[in-house]
Amino acid sequence: MCFLKRLDGRTAAETGRDLHRFATELYPTCRSITGDGIRRTLASIANRIPLQTVEVPTGTPVLDWTVPREWNIRDAYIKAPDGKRVVDFQRSNLHVVNYSSPVHATMPLSELKPHLFTLPESPDWIPYRTSYYQEDWGFCLSHNQMLALEDGDYEVCIDSTLEAGRLTYGECYLPGRSADEILISTHACHPSLANDNLSGLTVATSLAQLLSEQGHHYSYRFLFIPGTIGAITWLARNRENVGRIRHGLVLTCIGDAGGFHYKKSRRGNAEIDRAAAHVLRHQNEPSEVLEFSPYGYDERQYCSPGFNLPVGCLMRSVWGSFPEYHTSADNLAFIQPLQLAGSLRVCAAILDVLEGNRRYRNQSPYGEPQLGRRNLYRSGGGTPGLEISARLWVLNLSDGEHSLLDIAERSGIPFPAISDAARLLCEGGLLAVVPDDAG
Repeated sequence: MCFLKRLDGRTAAETGRDLHRFATELYPTCRSITGDGIRRTLASIANRIPLQTVEVPTGTPVLDWTVPREWNIRDAYIKAPDGKRVVDFQRSNLHVVNYSSPVHATMPLSELKPHLFTLPESPDWIPYRTSYYQEDWGFCLSHNQMLALEDGDYEVCIDSTLEAGRLTYGECYLPGRSADEILISTHACHPSLANDNLSGLTVATSLAQLLSEQGHHYSYRFLFIPGTIGAITWLARNRENVGRIRHGLVLTCIGDAGGFHYKKSRRGNAEIDRAAAHVLRHQNEPSEVLEFSPYGYDERQYCSPGFNLPVGCLMRSVWGSFPEYHTSADNLAFIQPLQLAGSLRVCAAILDVLEGNRRYRNQSPYGEPQLGRRNLYRSGGGTPGLEISARLWVLNLSDGEHSLLDIAERSGIPFPAISDAARLLCEGGLLAVVPDDAG
């Protein structure tokens, strides 16, 4: 099996256009950690992959947290003294502080200003702000918009509800030959933010589509969840089953033009950490492997000490490191089709490593076996090429202890070449697979 080969049937441009088209479909929806926005988003994903929607009532204890009240919004605006809307939720859902409590009042500008949020350093951009766990209300607008406000009385309206309801998340389970699982998680709670939300959603959805089209060793669990509270809720509900997770990836911010960054799991040397580092090392794009830190996205929940799951985080530009982060500039023009397609390929390559990482035992370990008479060696002398080098490395290190990833790391040869060598040597009777449960 090779997930990458499934992608090779289409050009990167075609794949990227499909990913960007899906992001465009999802972009206008006002998502939050609860409410109809995230439900509509999950319904769109469910049109593409088998998705179970889970609803957890407000007030449910989840680890050290409690499921919050559900938030929904219909409209919001600020009207100037002349009656014109100077801030309009219908133009951008970022204009309202996410989770704002309802308000409808008239007040002077001096009283309104403490509820206004801008970015003076980027005066044409709208910031993204939230008030999830502290009841409040507010508006976000460009700094230039705020500077243009004149003294007078302003009508402010946030037509929202904040009441007992449910927290919603989506789960796609794809069974494999093994009950051991690979977890792919992405947050689905941001409003119109393309890189920090939709890039992860679209790539994860396409990855699930790819896996559903062919068999695989591991079982896969895809989570589309509200950030922080969603991961905590899922962990609380699945506490007895998380031991099945052998590898995991959180996907976020993977649609911009930045180089790849992989943040290690808390363990630091988990197989997913090694697989991701190996794949990135052999990509034609800049990349960096980051050490674990207890801040970031939901990897910090999966990697909390009580669970300590082997879950890393794959990004392009790191959250908070690019000016567009959590602003209206993180729009559909900021994410690029080719970058989305490249991110999908990297994810597929990482899964190929995890799926194919087996141990083998050399069946002719005393001296180098004669490859020529098995049509596994090209005669003519000279320095062996990559294919022959891969076969020699696999033969030499296949002692039942070294995995193919061990061999790829030590030889510096890309994993696909090592995996192909193992397959050919097995077909030639020179290798035998070591069962997974062998010591």
